[in-house]
Amino acid sequence: MDLRIFTEPQQGATYDDLLAVARASEDLGFDAFFRSDHYLSMGSGDGLPGPTDAWTTLAGLARETSTIRLGTLVTSATFRHPGVLAIQVAQVDQMSGGRVELGLGAGWYAEEHTAYGIPFPEKRFGLLTEQLEIVSGLWGTPVGERFDFAGEHYTLTDSPALPKPVQTSPLDPSRAGVPLIVGGLGPKRTPALAARFATEFNLSFPPLDVIGEKLETVREACRTIGRDPQTLTMSTALVLAGGKDDAEVDRRAAAIGRDPKEVREVGIAGTPTAMVDRLGALAEQGIQRVYLQVLDLHDLDHLELVASQVMPQVR
Repeated sequence: MDLRIFTEPQQGATYDDLLAVARASEDLGFDAFFRSDHYLSMGSGDGLPGPTDAWTTLAGLARETSTIRLGTLVTSATFRHPGVLAIQVAQVDQMSGGRVELGLGAGWYAEEHTAYGIPFPEKRFGLLTEQLEIVSGLWGTPVGERFDFAGEHYTLTDSPALPKPVQTSPLDPSRAGVPLIVGGLGPKRTPALAARFATEFNLSFPPLDVIGEKLETVREACRTIGRDPQTLTMSTALVLAGGKDDAEVDRRAAAIGRDPKEVREVGIAGTPTAMVDRLGALAEQGIQRVYLQVLDLHDLDHLELVASQVMPQVR
């Protein structure tokens, strides 16, 4: 099983904070460093010193790390025009030597749009669909050819479809592209989008008892369009609160404002044995990759505990 570190910097983090976590994640052998793409803190925190832009951050990390994969979970379709997003992601992929992945979603947090003057249409699924069509189409257009698109929300005319990512599309190695992550708990439309465009299907913070059912839904969506479900990586994101003993678990849960009992029930939490058991149960349901939501970015010992006492038992 792949273990990835997932951060929420809108809650309060500087670029240097994120760099320290990304470097520690790389040194400790985690598969990837991901961050959310939000512009406003959630809950009661003040979010100081303020938000950092996801793709600006990842561009910096691309030059200051060497091997770890980098990405968003997830970029909102409301934040950027798809042509601009395709350019940004391709450039960061070049800067990283081909280590970037793009999680793309419809967006949900209305308040951050209001706070920063970003339009937030009531219906956003069409935006997401067209963005997936456009970014994959721009990257996949052969060099020297042009890309055109006429949709309900976006029109591109005579685009040179440049620059290209370093990577090739996992779905079509003859074309350029980066791995695309689509996720959600929706019963029909999201699985269909994942089957059509994604390299990975992600369930973020799901009720643990619905995971198997949701994964089977997206497998069926793959079969409907003639895609082998085995070509789609299945992942989940869950909060991390581990410790060498129960007292340390309780301390780490309190540090992120979570009830220790609750976090043990819903997350990757507890002693190393408990975390290994939870990961094993996820694997039995079909999960191949887990994003560990790290909320205390200054507790690097937390990462070391997982790397030394959990990771060797699940890989």
